Amino acid sequence: MNAAVRAVTRMGIYVGAKVYLIHEGGTVIGSARCKDFQTREGRIAAAFNLVKKGITNLCVCGGDGSLTGANIFRSEWSGLLDELVQKGQLLSGNGRIRDTDAKQYNKLNIVGLVGSIDNDFCGTDMTIGADSALHRIMEIVDAIMTTANRS
Repeated sequence: MNAAVRAVTRMGIYVGAKVYLIHEGGTVIGSARCKDFQTREGRIAAAFNLVKKGITNLCVCGGDGSLTGANIFRSEWSGLLDELVQKGQLLSGNGRIRDTDAKQYNKLNIVGLVGSIDNDFCGTDMTIGADSALHRIMEIVDAIMTTANRS
C-alpha cells in the first residue's frame, strides 16, 4: 500500500494537482478505517472538509470496508451537500457550506485501488498487499525451517 500511496501522490504532483493525504492509522501516512466515517454524521463532516479544501477527486486504496465506504459516500454525495446547505450548519467552527459551494463541488470523482492481503477480489490477479504478505510468510517459514534444522 505504501507504494500505491507513493505512486498516486507522485502522479498527482506530476499533473499539477494539489495532493492531500488523509491521516487515520495503517500505511506510511497512517491511514486506516475511520469509525466516524461509518456514520452519516461522519460522512457529512468528511463532505464538509472536502468542499472547504476544494477536493473533487479521491483515490481510495483498501479492501472491502474501504471500497464499500467510498461507494456509500459517492452515492450520498449530493444529499450530503444538500443537507449541509439546508442546515447552514457550522462544523467544528470551520464555516458554512453555501449553495454556491455545493454547486461548484457537486461532483465527486472516486477511484478505488484494491488493497487486501487476502487476495480475495475477483477481476485482478493480485491485490495490493497480497504479494508483500506472501513474501513475509515465506521469510518466516524459511526462518523456522532453518532454526528447526539446527536442532
